[in-house]
Amino acid sequence: MTYFLFDGPDTAPVTILLAHSAGASMDSPSMTATAKALVAAGFQVARFEFHYMAARRYGHRKPPPRAETVNPEYIKAIADLRAKGVTGKLIIGGKSMGGRVASMVADEMFAKGEIVGLVCLGYPFHPPGKPEQLRTKHLADLKTPTLIFQGTRDEFGTKDEVATYGLSEAIQVIWLEDGDHDLKPRKAVSGFSTADHLKTVAETVKAWMAWPSASSS
Repeated sequence: MTYFLFDGPDTAPVTILLAHSAGASMDSPSMTATAKALVAAGFQVARFEFHYMAARRYGHRKPPPRAETVNPEYIKAIADLRAKGVTGKLIIGGKSMGGRVASMVADEMFAKGEIVGLVCLGYPFHPPGKPEQLRTKHLADLKTPTLIFQGTRDEFGTKDEVATYGLSEAIQVIWLEDGDHDLKPRKAVSGFSTADHLKTVAETVKAWMAWPSASSS
């Protein structure tokens, strides 16, 4: 059974399931701050870890596997979340690799009526410094309503690069001024704090949930 960290009321009309990035755990400061911002907007948030990351808690230092190899773990997490009695609308997503994995299982889950949307925080469009190694093929015809929040300083996909990718019309990319891969801006440069950007994320997802195609199932 998948172990979850829950934040927010279990009476919330929408639950957001989040997976972590390749190198940081589900209870990293970034993931915790994101969860708290989403809870403040009225969501319940459930966080979980892939096996390799959970094993690090017991001293097993495993490198991150290829993202697609953990797709079954994400699908199992959805089933385990439902088995725990979480009903109602479910959005899946995650930070960096976690969001990428969620994007690879989203259409299957969306077609089954298991989820209503996908939220990616800092999508790793390509490895830093390797813009030719794109991770976007499955995003061209994605059917699931999707929000991607990307910092304008993200080395994994800049605004100019992403504009050339030909992403599915189901995807909206929201750019956060001066944000890095963790969506963290330089306050002295941009005037924004990380908390400001996370509030924008949460409020945008909340407004988006009133979007007909995302809330009709």
